[in-house]
Amino acid sequence: REALEKMDALMEGYPGSVKAVLNADELYGICGPVSRLLTVSGEYVTAIETALGAAVSNIIVENEESAKAAMRFLKDTNGGRATFLPLTSVNGKTLSEPGIEKINGYIGIASDLVSYDSKYSCIADYLLGRTIVSDTIDNASFIARKYNFRYKVVSLDGQVINAGGSYTGGSAAFKTGVMS
Repeated sequence: REALEKMDALMEGYPGSVKAVLNADELYGICGPVSRLLTVSGEYVTAIETALGAAVSNIIVENEESAKAAMRFLKDTNGGRATFLPLTSVNGKTLSEPGIEKINGYIGIASDLVSYDSKYSCIADYLLGRTIVSDTIDNASFIARKYNFRYKVVSLDGQVINAGGSYTGGSAAFKTGVMS
């Protein structure tokens, strides 16, 4: 646990651009990376990390001005690129399908399986509100087909059926543990 806390304090696993923004004293309105502001534990960690993908290192900011200032900072310092999620402009939606909770293998909507301050609900809905978590890849496949591949469906072990019908999976070469 101490090692994980130390890695988090040193921002291990974050891109250099994210570290630069988070460490820049001259920037205001920086809330933090998604991985620190949306948290998950237990059996849902793999599914949620998989559902988020690279978005775990997106930076939540108070408003568009904060995002623009951070982008200017990165450009001026040749610090790389980052994605910013302004609380004042990001607007997510949660899927609503009557009876979905009765389908075999359905666990929940991903945005309902993470914890966060209510201030970040628009971010959780934007990133995870249209993602279904299922117990197995077989049940995920059934759910995806039932809803005509309109939603991303992720199994507990991190296999994904993307909206549109493509499948992504296998074994991860390594585990980041950013959200654990």
